Amino acid sequence: MTGEVMVDGALMAGEARFGIVLGRFNAFVGERLLEGALDTLRRHGAASEHITVVRVPGAFELPLAAQVMAEAGFYDGIIALGAVIRGATPHFDFVAGECVKGLSQVGLKTGVPVALGVLTVDTVAQAVDRAGAKAGNKGAEAALSILEMVDLLRRLRHP
Repeated sequence: MTGEVMVDGALMAGEARFGIVLGRFNAFVGERLLEGALDTLRRHGAASEHITVVRVPGAFELPLAAQVMAEAGFYDGIIALGAVIRGATPHFDFVAGECVKGLSQVGLKTGVPVALGVLTVDTVAQAVDRAGAKAGNKGAEAALSILEMVDLLRRLRHP
């Protein structure tokens, strides 16, 4: 190292406030993602009263709810959770694409980080695997991501 300043985010909640927006469609998967996210936030010091869970109909509605939450100025980070499972029509492509694009725009527009915990999978088995079975819990991974980003942005804004 030649004197560079390295900035990393820590996996500590501190006094940060978190919003979780959860799509109810495919709830058998989404609820498991939520359990993973909540467990991870709590294990890293988030107080229950600093976590708000908002349920919306499905993945398509996630970006708008996330945007309203981010614009409220109350939340330090938002986790979006849900599952879009491919079917026999192109509906999957439209919903998954707009969901991801919208969530990305929320973070860029508001400066509030948004973690993507929305599964986009081909089969129910893949969704179950990613919600706590064989492939870990992507809700927990999204919570780790938001913890790191909230702390990182705090450090960048207040060096």
